Amino acid sequence: MDPAEEPPSMLWGLDPIFSAFARLYVRDILQMTESTQVPGIYFYNSHPIYKVDVLGTVVYQREREDFFCYGVDDGTGVINCLCWKNDLFKEEENSSKSGVKPSDGGFNPVSELKKLRQAQQSRCRLEIGELLRVRGPVKTSRQQREIMASCFYKVNDPVMAVQIVWMMEVPQLYRQCYDKPLQLQPTATGESAVSSIGKATNIIKDFFKQKSVSRFRPYDVQDLLQPLIPRQPQTAPADQEPVAGPSACQQLRQLLKEALKILQDEGIVYRKVKSQDELYHVTAQDKDLLIAVKDIIREDCKREKYAEKGCHILHILSAVRQRYSLNVSRAALELVLKSLECNSDVVSTSDSHYTVF
Repeated sequence: MDPAEEPPSMLWGLDPIFSAFARLYVRDILQMTESTQVPGIYFYNSHPIYKVDVLGTVVYQREREDFFCYGVDDGTGVINCLCWKNDLFKEEENSSKSGVKPSDGGFNPVSELKKLRQAQQSRCRLEIGELLRVRGPVKTSRQQREIMASCFYKVNDPVMAVQIVWMMEVPQLYRQCYDKPLQLQPTATGESAVSSIGKATNIIKDFFKQKSVSRFRPYDVQDLLQPLIPRQPQTAPADQEPVAGPSACQQLRQLLKEALKILQDEGIVYRKVKSQDELYHVTAQDKDLLIAVKDIIREDCKREKYAEKGCHILHILSAVRQRYSLNVSRAALELVLKSLECNSDVVSTSDSHYTVF
């Protein structure tokens, strides 16, 4: 990243990703650029990152007196993970070498503690081909990117359930967080500026929630935005020329138009039929649309082509546009599928595929 494009370090804490263990692909961890302001901080798509969470297969391993060194492959690349042994681990190794034997008969706390430490050792000592999850800060040592593990353990995953969940969650995190550049617009108070358009969309959203609105026309919500329009003086001073510009009514209509455009882009509202009568449907409250989507998935999942994996979201979108409305956007469909999934009417079988129970 160009040093001029780096956000100031005092604003990094405004990014929630900064204080979390970022679940990035190894490929992206290796390609992140290091900050010119603070060594040890890296940037992915303008997000400041210094600690990560990785799940992958061990492809090489070395053991030293104080640490394990594992090469972890998540399918996109291999990264070196330095995993330090704790004091209890080293004490147990020394006791094993000295040949200390637990006494026989009855419950022996020393023996049970030794078994517990052995179980801990087995989770920390991995062989090639085993699954490792590791968390920790990213470091660059001898021009090689690696993870200094603060937590690591072997993952027992005989039916690949953990890996499947991981492969479904990480793409969602990329779409919702990592691939969206962070926009920091500091004001005099250090807070990000909220535009009048953002306030307008929030006002309309709150109106939908409070009134459980399913359909509306622009004039139904226009007056709600009136407080956002600055008041204009009734008369101009005698020594001042009148300033030409849009009237308050024109500003209100333009603000409403832009707010509705944003709500359509987000899929929150849509127009079933585009006509002179500007009738908008609230996606989450449109029961007919929910029923139509559910029926499409149920019917098409009976076909052999979709029986096993379910229907892809693009197939569902095409069917909805053919059978219900040409104006349903993908964003609106995603909201509908999310609502149906929350109500257990449909279930996602994999990324972007859906079927019925």
